[in-house]
Amino acid sequence: MSKQPAIGMIGIGLMGHGIAWNIANAGYGLTILDHPGNQPVDDLRGMGVKVAPRIADVAQAADVIVLCVTGSPQVEAILTGEGGVVAHLRPGTVVVDCSTALPESSRRMAAAVAAAGGQFLDAAMTRLPQHARAGTLNLLIGGDPALLERLRPLLDTFSENITHIGDVGSGHLMKLMHNYVSLGFVALLAEVAAHGQKAGLEMATLIEVLAQGGGGGTALQRISPFLLEGDPASMPFTISNAAKDLGYYRQAAEASGMPRAIADAVGSTLDGAVSSGHGQDYVPQLAALLKP
Repeated sequence: MSKQPAIGMIGIGLMGHGIAWNIANAGYGLTILDHPGNQPVDDLRGMGVKVAPRIADVAQAADVIVLCVTGSPQVEAILTGEGGVVAHLRPGTVVVDCSTALPESSRRMAAAVAAAGGQFLDAAMTRLPQHARAGTLNLLIGGDPALLERLRPLLDTFSENITHIGDVGSGHLMKLMHNYVSLGFVALLAEVAAHGQKAGLEMATLIEVLAQGGGGGTALQRISPFLLEGDPASMPFTISNAAKDLGYYRQAAEASGMPRAIADAVGSTLDGAVSSGHGQDYVPQLAALLKP
């Protein structure tokens, strides 16, 4: 692979847009898929990014294809669906999946890509859209360590920390574990805040007490602006996406024969918010939705 491989990208949403901006800003040639789910891409066009109408066009233009979509059904459709990447893959192409996906699906997709003459790396992300734009995401890598080293200059353009977890699928499993813990903390804090508000407690005092004791940390920092000012934008992650991630974690735990009672409780809380029509609200808004 040359020092500056041609990059294709599918999924220019809240996270993907920041990734694409950093890839283009680093001087890589970038072709993205035109899709109604994309964020506005005029700024990317202004940087010289090409916008292609078909997956085939992206696959044929790229040495490395980066995916950043919602979940495993979307990844599988993009890769192995009719007119998908695998059908148009050039030999030697690398697929980097930054989506949140089920590990067993990732292993199947890696096998399909390999059968077509390509290579596959899962590069699951942690952190938020603002970190994607700042180029400071954390990447959890599953796949060949030598392939990771070849791709490191590209991955460095949009990440701060890169951790090799293990074989293909292990990066996505670690992401599910991380998101379960992260979202579980926020859901727990939201439930406590709702209780505190009903009891007439000051949110500033609750936050202070938690921060001084065992309740401090990133989750508290992310939910605090909503509790104090009604601003959920410090964690622009929808409840529907959170419910999807918890569902994936629960599936992975079930497949491994592991207990998941706490995960089921968190998932039930998120699923309830989605079923009541609040799937597009941000996760910190659970604190308002849980008030009786």
